[in-house]
Amino acid sequence: MKFNPTKYSLVCCADGHSFQDKGWSLAHPECKTPSLVRAEYEQKKFNPRNDLEGLYRYADWLPISRTLKGSCAPVTYKSETLAAELGLENLYITFSGWWPKKGAYMETCSFKETEAYSVCGRLPENSGKVLVVASAGNTARAFAKVCSDNGIPLLLSIPEDNIDALWFSKPLNDCVKIIASPAGSDYFDAIALADKVCTSERFMAEGGAKNVARRDGMGTTILSAVEHIGRIPDAYFQAIGSGTGAIAVWENNLRLIEDGRWGSHKMKLYPSQNAPFTIMYDSWKQHSRTLVEMTPEQARAAAAEIEAKVLSNRKPPYSLSGGLFDAMEDAGGDMYKVTNESLNLWKNKFLELEGIDIHNAAAVATASLAQAVAEGTVKKDEVIMLNITGGGELLAKSEKQVVYAKPHLVLNPELPAEEIVRAVEGLFLD
Repeated sequence: MKFNPTKYSLVCCADGHSFQDKGWSLAHPECKTPSLVRAEYEQKKFNPRNDLEGLYRYADWLPISRTLKGSCAPVTYKSETLAAELGLENLYITFSGWWPKKGAYMETCSFKETEAYSVCGRLPENSGKVLVVASAGNTARAFAKVCSDNGIPLLLSIPEDNIDALWFSKPLNDCVKIIASPAGSDYFDAIALADKVCTSERFMAEGGAKNVARRDGMGTTILSAVEHIGRIPDAYFQAIGSGTGAIAVWENNLRLIEDGRWGSHKMKLYPSQNAPFTIMYDSWKQHSRTLVEMTPEQARAAAAEIEAKVLSNRKPPYSLSGGLFDAMEDAGGDMYKVTNESLNLWKNKFLELEGIDIHNAAAVATASLAQAVAEGTVKKDEVIMLNITGGGELLAKSEKQVVYAKPHLVLNPELPAEEIVRAVEGLFLD
């Protein structure tokens, strides 16, 4: 069946100007203020589509022109055992990962698949360009799988220290190439490397949080929850590296309010970070739109110390219009910080209570929920959504053969752009 592209326009969060997407618009061309743009869909009602599979059942609220094979939507269920441990009556877990028993079939075990299937569905077919994605790990694995399975040219940029995150159930298609910033570098170094590659017209930046497809793909987590619960939750818990997932659910919350059938309230946002990498936590606690100072040396040291490595973005979309600060201001809520010790405690508890292994970032979110309950921030009868952004990796690896990818090149991001481009273009010679 032929898929008809979703109808939408783009709106600048800073000035409210509406404009048409030219295929890969990441900002309003005339806006002088740093700002996200938001998709405004022609379909105002939330109507999951039974004619489409996986993530694409939410296609009416995804800015896509095509569907791809192999996607899976997040799965939401009502918790009994973790809920009882915390004394909660209405705890709903939205799980993204590998858990066939629950109907969760994300092969990369991460909700980053929601981003990849949405972004690549927005990507013009046969554009002649190579998509460039910088990642600390999980995003790279998700994009690699989606592009490999669907024959989409892709260049990944990842810190070499995080290369173990690139595991797969089969070798990657040759259309996917990997470059890495050297050992001792961090996610921001991988971004800097990708930025230099994109000075060449042969490559196109995926865009990160500025890409509406990335955010609306991640926003399918709340759509899964609302479809299962039948209403907008009261409170939302998620660990954050960039905060993009929290922005995404806030945006879909606004769309659901406009629909009118799922509630008229904004769920409070409770994002969390892994201490000592707490740049957004520290900024929010000062109620500062401007991020606190964090030198590259401090960032690399903190990133090396935390166990949830994916939560180590030192340039997150926090301050710009429509970013996390605005989301928190509008929705209400608070931020939490979680130690490695607490992360490991709740990672083990989740496995014991719910019966599935979870990623370190998801354990940070679980620990933050426990903090909020202990402090009385959330009440026992509130409808709470806990976004488990990755899990089932141990289960998946026990059931499948695992293949690890290696970088094709390790490049210093301080090299001249011309030299980096020349080296990377060589990877894509026919």
